[in-house]
Amino acid sequence: MSETASFDTIVLGAGAAGLFHAGLAGQRGRRVLVLDHAKRAADKVRISGGGRCNFTNLETRADRFLSQNPHFAKSALARYTPWDFISLMAAHGLTYTEKHKGQLFCDQKSGAIIQMLFDECDKGGVEIRLSTEVSGVAHRDGRFLVETSGDAVSAERLIVATGGLSIPKMGATGLAYDIARQFGHDIVETRPGLVPFTFSGELGEKFAAISGVATPVIASVPGAHFDEDLLFTHRGLSGPAALQTSSYWHQGEPLSLSLQTKEDVGDALRAAKQATPKQTLAKALEAHFPARLAGLIADVGPLAQEARLADLSHTAIDAFAAFLKDWRVTPMGTEGYRTAEVTVGGIATGGLDQKTMESRHVPGLHFIGECVDVTGWLGGYNFQWAWASAHAAAML
Repeated sequence: MSETASFDTIVLGAGAAGLFHAGLAGQRGRRVLVLDHAKRAADKVRISGGGRCNFTNLETRADRFLSQNPHFAKSALARYTPWDFISLMAAHGLTYTEKHKGQLFCDQKSGAIIQMLFDECDKGGVEIRLSTEVSGVAHRDGRFLVETSGDAVSAERLIVATGGLSIPKMGATGLAYDIARQFGHDIVETRPGLVPFTFSGELGEKFAAISGVATPVIASVPGAHFDEDLLFTHRGLSGPAALQTSSYWHQGEPLSLSLQTKEDVGDALRAAKQATPKQTLAKALEAHFPARLAGLIADVGPLAQEARLADLSHTAIDAFAAFLKDWRVTPMGTEGYRTAEVTVGGIATGGLDQKTMESRHVPGLHFIGECVDVTGWLGGYNFQWAWASAHAAAML
């Protein structure tokens, strides 16, 4: 092994947070090295938004993030806003389109965002080493020594931006948590977030039978509710409504679904009873829901699917309308880290300075991005946390 190479800053992780931090730090005069075990940088950026990169959300604020300390993210988010990143994009000639609920997508697609991050690193003279395994980290005499599959390297600052456990096929590991524990940090229990629900048994079979059907709902679990679209799949429930609530859901809890319609279903069924009394409940529901979904909710609801409207009392109709506003289903689980977009939990914020993301235990050690116990909603929030936390750590 050759003589240890010396840098001002070593960044572990060539993802969104790591590359962004490296560019900022390099342009502030630091000699920066980025290390990543992957063959290609920023693969999670590459697949974001179906390849169009939902890079931020205009509605970003701290209450759109999960953390044991709901105030921790405020400082970083206030000092680097979506408009700051938009300005950076504009300087690189990139444009965007605003979609649902403040979500911004890059018109030039995700590859352009990645190239922008590389260009910013080039401006700062950043060295990037891919296909490089980190085998150990030590701290002594005010410097960090990082043992790699190549040469050992050292620096005054170590920025850990290796992400969480989501999508292991893209190289996710628990390295950030291992380093955090090594230096005395607590870890908030992790679980998959922004992930589809799975169902088993008869209900699972019924969901699979209408796979591909989507409908607007208000999905609720203790502590959160989301007015979004729900998608039925061959394994259970997905779509924004399921993904959003999954980050708040705990094993064994029911999921409440309030099916949204343009008119009150109870009133509509009473009117239909007058106009077409021989019509079945399932058929009448097709005026409000896709046909396959209408059949399913007629089947699982409190009334017989083939019941004629004429045979239903107003009380029975009211009971069915109430069911549609609070349909309780209990997932078997989720699809896990395999398809989870984020990891909920992570490095406890109590051990970090909220203004700099620096360890309170070891000077010069910083944790940024997904590995920290700050998890955003679906729709660009987690990218904004990556940019904001990376910026916070670079401003020292």
